[in-house]
Order: sequence, then C-alpha cells, then structure tokens
Amino acid sequence: MAIMTMADWQRLSDRINHVAPSATLAVDSKAKAMKASGIDVIGFGAGEPNFATPAPIVAAAAEAVQDPKNYRYTPTPGLPELREAIAAKTLRDSGYEVDPSQVVVTNGGKQAVYASFQILLDEGDEVIIPTPYWTSYPEAVKLAGGKPVEVFAGADRGFEPSIESIEAARTERTKAIIVNTPNNPTGAVWKPETVKAIGEWAIEHHIWVISDEIYEHLNYDGAKTTYIGAAVPEVRDQLLVLNGVAKTYAMPGWRVGWMIAPAEVAKAASKLQGHMTSNVNNISQRAAIQAVSGPLDAVYEMRAAFDKRRQAIVAALNDIEGVNCPTPTGAFYAFADITALLGKPLGPNGTVAHTSSEFAAAMLDEAHVAAVPGEAFGAPGYLRFSYALADDQLAEGMRRMKAYVEA
Repeated sequence: MAIMTMADWQRLSDRINHVAPSATLAVDSKAKAMKASGIDVIGFGAGEPNFATPAPIVAAAAEAVQDPKNYRYTPTPGLPELREAIAAKTLRDSGYEVDPSQVVVTNGGKQAVYASFQILLDEGDEVIIPTPYWTSYPEAVKLAGGKPVEVFAGADRGFEPSIESIEAARTERTKAIIVNTPNNPTGAVWKPETVKAIGEWAIEHHIWVISDEIYEHLNYDGAKTTYIGAAVPEVRDQLLVLNGVAKTYAMPGWRVGWMIAPAEVAKAASKLQGHMTSNVNNISQRAAIQAVSGPLDAVYEMRAAFDKRRQAIVAALNDIEGVNCPTPTGAFYAFADITALLGKPLGPNGTVAHTSSEFAAAMLDEAHVAAVPGEAFGAPGYLRFSYALADDQLAEGMRRMKAYVEA
C-alpha cells in the first residue's frame, strides 16, 4: 500500500490549479500596492466608475441600516421587493415581461456568471465565447468542468462575431453561448441583426444563451443595446440574463447582481446559492431597490462624462506612434492595438517587450501607468484601458504613456 506523503495531501485540487487568476484584479492590486508604497500610479486597470453612488441610493441604505428587519437572514434568491423591482426594470429597459420568481439576486454580477455555468454544464460540455472576452468567462466555465471555445473577431469586424464563425465552432458538445453587448473589453455594441441571428441560431440548435447586460445603459454615438430576449422572444425559454448595479449606478462595492432565467434554472440558482452564500447583504439590497426603481437621470449624467473621456482617450491613444485604437461605442473601455510597439526599445531604459503582457508590466514598472494586457481577454497584442477615472488622471496617464513609448 502506497504511503501518502505530505506533498500529496497538501496538493490543491486540479480544479483550482487549472484556473488563472483574474488579470484585471491582479493589475489593479499591483497598482494599488504601488500607490500605497508612495508611487504615483495612474490606473486604467479596473472597470470601476470613479463617481460617488447617487445620493438617493445612499440615503436608502442609511435608512435600511436603522431597521432591525435587515439584521436577519432573508430569502436566499433576494428580497421580494427587489426581485419585483428588477422585473419592473426589465420591462422598462429591456421591453419584455418577466416574473419576479425568475429573478435571483446574487453577490455581484460575477456570482451570477459563476452560478450559470455550475447549473448548466456537465463535464466536457462546451461554451462558445466570442473573443475578446471578459477575463472571468473561460475560468468560470473551467470551474464547472466545461470547455471554453473561443470565436475571435478582431478590429476589422468591429470586434463583432459572425454567425458563420459561431456555427463553425459548434459541436455536439456545445451547451451554451455567451452574449456580451456592450462589450468588455472592447466597448463594441453589436448590431441588432447579429444579436437576433445568435438568438435564432441558439433556438435552432437547442443551445443556452447567457446574456451579460451589465453595461446596457452605457452607449454612445447613437448606438443602442439590443436585448436578445426582446429581439427573439422565443429564446427566453433558454436564456439567462445577467446584470447588476455596479456599472450603471456606480455601485461596484455594494455587490448586488442578478440572474433572470427560466423558472427551473432560477430554482437551481437559488439552491446553489443556498449552499454558498445565502442572501445578499440586506442593506445593499435595499439600496439596489432604490437604484433600479429610480430615474436614470444620474446614470445619463455619468454617461455624458464617460463620453467625453472616451473621446479624449481614443484621441490620445491614436496620437501615440505605433498605437491604433478603434472608437468604442459602449461600456467604458478603449481597446488599443499595440502590436507595432512590440519588439522595439521603450522608455529611457530601452526595455524591449515582445508581448502585450510584457509591455503592460514594463509600462507599470517604469512609467507607472497600469493597463490590462490583451492576453487576459484572449487578444494578444492589445491593451485595455478603462476610462472610468478622473479627467486629470486620464490626461496625465496618456501623457506618461506617450512619453514612455516615444522616449
């Protein structure tokens, strides 16, 4: 009989060892650590609005803190009032009706993503992920035992997948496809015909659709979010809609997201959450009721500020020799092609970066500018810049990058 060594029993699971850390959080953490040590770092890493949460939402939370009913456990899938408010918000914004019982309130949108794959996937099931993608999608698929299948669409296509490339990636193991428009990391807003075609394709081939709509209200230049549940009503029986308050209402730290799904899936999500976290923080849920029920005036004011920053950062990036940045029409990210800068000396030290990961690391260490490398999104050769930061910080960061590249 073999004797188990200490190394054997201390080894972590293959499941966690096969998952990569969040690159966006890693960049943000390093930038914040450098700032804490006294280094003046400009951070374009995390997608975190720099605005304060609107005052009426904060007031609702302050009132909730004083109410003892919020000190106790509440229903795992969310406060009934919040689930009703999310259903009403869906009718208002997305244009179709859902029952509150289909809503499961989660600890941020990220938990809704994780739960989706835990519920839908068996070992070896495949999920088609249009690429560039948000960094956590493939890792959440792997954590559920699934296989991510990337379908790349570059700047020449406006970072928008074709239905032909999606069909070419389909196999007998294809279980789901992700739709993310407005898109992170590219800022692309997919055309209505693309979204509709994906919905019809999913119906034809009996494939689940996971629609991440967290940037729904951040559109520019006349672009509009196409809600797949409205564009293709028949797809709702196989549709999971994921959303949250973080981006729209400047509430990233409040940790409230949600899933809207067919009744059976919603029940399964509640069952899973019952063993993970139970209910979301009640104070945050009360604040979220105010957020999703209230007017969108503050949201539109923030969007106007993002729009100015969008124009400023795209102009500044394209003014740097060797950088090409398409103009995004959604979210708050600029996705710049830096392949022309790779393999060339950079900065006063003549550092040579051969990948966008090496470039991002060098720029952070030497120019004190943080951006997320394209490898994190399945798109080597690009950098993602979040422009959800103050105007003066944006201008200074771009000045530093230009000086670093052209030194």
